[in-house]
Amino acid sequence: MVNYVGRWYMNLRKDCLLEFYSQGGLNAAQERHLLSQDVIKLQEFQKNKLAVAHLVTGAKGNYIELFSQKLQRNDLILRDELKLLLHLCQSADDMVIARDAISRYHAENRNLMFGDFRFGPLFVRLCYELSMEDLAAATIMDKSISGFFSDATSFNITLDMLFTKGYYENCLEVLTTMRKQPVPFNIYTLTLASATFYKLNTEESYRMCTAMIEDGQTEGMNIPRHALCFAVALALRQVMILAMSGEVTDVISLLSAALTPKSFSFVKKPTFSQEVVDLLRLRIEGGTHMLKVEQIVKDLEQADQVTQQTVDGMLCHTPTGKRRPSLLMEERRHSRRTLSPRVATLLSE
Repeated sequence: MVNYVGRWYMNLRKDCLLEFYSQGGLNAAQERHLLSQDVIKLQEFQKNKLAVAHLVTGAKGNYIELFSQKLQRNDLILRDELKLLLHLCQSADDMVIARDAISRYHAENRNLMFGDFRFGPLFVRLCYELSMEDLAAATIMDKSISGFFSDATSFNITLDMLFTKGYYENCLEVLTTMRKQPVPFNIYTLTLASATFYKLNTEESYRMCTAMIEDGQTEGMNIPRHALCFAVALALRQVMILAMSGEVTDVISLLSAALTPKSFSFVKKPTFSQEVVDLLRLRIEGGTHMLKVEQIVKDLEQADQVTQQTVDGMLCHTPTGKRRPSLLMEERRHSRRTLSPRVATLLSE
């Protein structure tokens, strides 16, 4: 076990351990989402919902009631009808109808051609908007509609909701379902999975985390830096990886480089978590490097480069997404009198 962990750690970049944790400045009270809005697209979805609601003003309540009756009669559900329903849901009661509609629609259209519209992201974004992560998780893991959520986005948004609420065991269940279907992991899934394993903090979760990263590397995947952060942090928790790998000298080099006086004043200097500094002190206590490390740490503290923020606080944050150009000019190209092009856009994923 010890030798295996050491080899795995050495295959990562040598500066992972502290450089990954030297990104200070994050607000510890920040929400613990792991996906950016570029992935969740909640604001875009809400904007489309408002526009659709405007087009059917006065008919929203009636439409959902009529849809409920349609379900009771076992009538055939058309694709555009389900799209409209998912854009009109506003409450938990509406979502129960939407859930039943999805089940019926899937039963009637199991053999849809590849490339057909995917309702999964719409449904989980609705759950995200209404804080119904339990419904999202239960639906996405429902074996009777296996295959309906055939995209990684639906799973990733569900995982993000569960992680935010601290439901890490449920995250593991969703990941297991995703793997069984199977829906391929993407870079966001790797980060969410690594974060889940990190929070579970068990020997089994550590084993799964290392296996997942090694498999990803073998398959040529680009492992996200954030995912590696969680993996190394988990290893740090499960085993004293510094002592096992014998990389104390590399850590000292990183700490010393952070104190280099040649850096420009406007360049933000790296800061290090007190939690990591304390662990380092523990591992080198009584060793040949103890005095040197103590002096470097003292210099870092005097330079305000040691923060009380925990590793957990640094890792569990919402990443900054890519900026997208405004859609305002594009929308203005459509005449206010002709709503057809816009309606088609609003009802797309």
